[in-house]
Amino acid sequence: MTGFGRGEVAADNLKAVIEMKSVNHRYCEIVLRMPRSMNVLEERIRRVIQEKIARGRVDVFVNIELLGANKPLVKVDEELAADYVRVANGIKDRLTLDGNVTVTELLHLPGVISLAEPENDVEQWWPVVREALAKALTGQLAMRLCEGDRLQKDIKNRSGQIGALVESIAQRSPLVTEEYREKLSQRLAELLAPGALDINRLETEVVIIAERASITEELVRLRSHLAQLDAAMESDVPVGRKLDFLMQEINREVNTIASKSADVQINRTVVEIKSVLEKIREQVQNIE
Repeated sequence: MTGFGRGEVAADNLKAVIEMKSVNHRYCEIVLRMPRSMNVLEERIRRVIQEKIARGRVDVFVNIELLGANKPLVKVDEELAADYVRVANGIKDRLTLDGNVTVTELLHLPGVISLAEPENDVEQWWPVVREALAKALTGQLAMRLCEGDRLQKDIKNRSGQIGALVESIAQRSPLVTEEYREKLSQRLAELLAPGALDINRLETEVVIIAERASITEELVRLRSHLAQLDAAMESDVPVGRKLDFLMQEINREVNTIASKSADVQINRTVVEIKSVLEKIREQVQNIE
């Protein structure tokens, strides 16, 4: 699911700014981008995020700004600068050249100036980083919640459509058996001599064939899967993987009905169900 969050906290000569953005992904993938000096905090940051987010690709950008006594200090290597000037003047005298080395040119020479990082205990940064992370997660989860509400309404609506189509198949199923019995009786009457048709035997064979082609069990399981789907959409825990599984099972039962039934009307309804199911399947990929 998509979302964005930002957290900024300043305290104890340190400012932490954390931005998070997430996009749809089948699994939980966390990509951290932060200063190398903070590597010791990486696992803790991951654990905090995983406690709140179970699915999606989450890009996390951590920026640390040192303040006050923690700010890096500029160091000047005056001995190295003097060597540069001496060498430059020597070349100028030997080759009879004009010009002098300016301060600006000197400061751009390698090694003349450098930043001295003060000794910092990264462990002491953690409370500030954790607070900024919590703020970023709050914003992120709020956006994901809004998207989740929209997906919930859409999926429940489509689940209701499938439920109505399943019930239309259930109403049609007994009629198919009766129609099949009548067609079989007429066909046998045409092929056999008068009086050669054993009605009792015919009824027995029709019952056997009907039992083999019965879709009652598939309809029962479909109703169960749809009920579980609706219940899952009301759950407060991550259900993305469960919904993936239910989509597979519903599709399996629908395919079985199609293979068992030769009725044109039922097969048309099956096509409608599969069309709606595919739309739900696409949405399920976005659900945590």
